[in-house]
Amino acid sequence: MSQSAPLVSIVIPAYNHGDYLAEAIRSVLAQDHAPLELIVLDDGSTDHTPEVLARMDGDFVRERHANMGQARTLEKGWAMAKGSILGYLSADDTLAPGAVSAAVAALQADPQAVATYCDYHLLDPQSRPVRQVKAPPYDYRAMFVDVVCPPGPGAFFRRDAYEATGPWNPALRQMPDYDFWLRLGLRGRFVHVERPLAGFRVHDHSQSFAPTTPQRAAEPVAIIESLLRTPGVAPDIVAQGAQALAHAHLISAQLHLRAGRWGAAARSVRAAWSQSWSRVLSVRALRLLSNALFNRAGHRLLWVLRSGLSARNP
Repeated sequence: MSQSAPLVSIVIPAYNHGDYLAEAIRSVLAQDHAPLELIVLDDGSTDHTPEVLARMDGDFVRERHANMGQARTLEKGWAMAKGSILGYLSADDTLAPGAVSAAVAALQADPQAVATYCDYHLLDPQSRPVRQVKAPPYDYRAMFVDVVCPPGPGAFFRRDAYEATGPWNPALRQMPDYDFWLRLGLRGRFVHVERPLAGFRVHDHSQSFAPTTPQRAAEPVAIIESLLRTPGVAPDIVAQGAQALAHAHLISAQLHLRAGRWGAAARSVRAAWSQSWSRVLSVRALRLLSNALFNRAGHRLLWVLRSGLSARNP
């Protein structure tokens, strides 16, 4: 760490996650990096989030506004922030001790990097670790072609890169983070901190776990199509457009299956086939579609079994 440590600003957009918000806030306030700025914005929650915020001790900014969505809430928070390094934490996720200092060290060690991301633990609704997720190595081509989003909780980025990239797209509600990371990746590389430094909570109301609408299921394709229209995208990336679109249609099929829309899922698979039949016949495609059918049920069964064991062994 340099003698002049940078100010890091973390925004927590809070909407109806009152059961988990206090844990998220405490995990940020417990970080060992200084200076650190925490901004918690209640996006018009209708649950007990305001009461949770009113009871919280600690030096952080807290504010409530009428509901305007995650993207605009983050844009507001980052505009309020004073740090040269920015980050965000979902109100139902957590940071592990040392997460911020590890990110700062990684950015200071690589002046050309624009962002860092880490490995993380999946947490059940009772904050018990389910398993560790090892994020993939950073590869912009793979992020685009395979429609994967290496950064999860515990990611940080430079303010100047954010300002050049622009904020999250408020029209996106399912995968705005993936769209943002794709655009940010055009500004420079990301550094993978190979340690589990965050917790990603899986529960019935988490956005990545709950069934989604047809409009949200269409977002993967819209994101890839938008990037292909972006000026300055490298020709070798554009040349992989059909492969990326095929995989985006498969992700849409996964989201439709998760919501029980079998016909829409079949149409998405046909659209993927028209872009690249080899993608549809790949092992990865089979895993994606199987995940939609069994992953939710598997996590719920695990929660029930763990809750039963906890009851037997208080």
